[in-house]
Amino acid sequence: MHFRPRLKPVLALSAVCAVLAGCSGKGELVVDEGVGITAIRSACPAVGVADYTGNITTFKVPGSSDAKDIDIEGNITDVRPECDPKGDPIVSNVTFKVQARRSDTHGARDVMLPYFVTVMRGGNVVIAKTLGTAALHFADGQATAEAIGNGKASIDKKEATLDKAIHDRIVRPRKSKDADAAIDPLADPAVLAAVNKATFEVLVGFQLSEAQLGYNATR
Repeated sequence: MHFRPRLKPVLALSAVCAVLAGCSGKGELVVDEGVGITAIRSACPAVGVADYTGNITTFKVPGSSDAKDIDIEGNITDVRPECDPKGDPIVSNVTFKVQARRSDTHGARDVMLPYFVTVMRGGNVVIAKTLGTAALHFADGQATAEAIGNGKASIDKKEATLDKAIHDRIVRPRKSKDADAAIDPLADPAVLAAVNKATFEVLVGFQLSEAQLGYNATR
């Protein structure tokens, strides 16, 4: 199964806070002390849901994609990380809710929905992937059910640490009279590549079939 990560690589200085978490003053230009960005980079990975994998739909009739044949509809929500950036390795424990609705509420029923937790580097390289299953129980007459999913990412702190020379280049105060005052440091391919290389993400989603993935992409 192929998917596109929801979280995109940083492409402009205005987006530095997305990678350099904890930006002071939301990354605005500091004119009185020079022009630049003040930021503190967090080594903890960002978390999110991979594109087109946050929902799952199953049908009563095999091969059908007609709304009248929908059996179960599930979605992933409330993705939460717990991470200590001072650890080595850096361990991020991620939890999320799996919510589901069934069309036929007659009788009690147990449903198993498969999900994945993957660790991405640089926005497009998968370095680890684990699978899990959300077990949902519907009581007789109950239309909705909820379960908790979880996963863990372990990242080498050195790999997630931005090179000091690159970091200093990004946050270096620049005076308005400097020739490069208005130039985005990330416009330099070498700087952007270094930032992406040290950037990790934890993405979650349902483990979908090709048909289910296609259904999500076109719904």
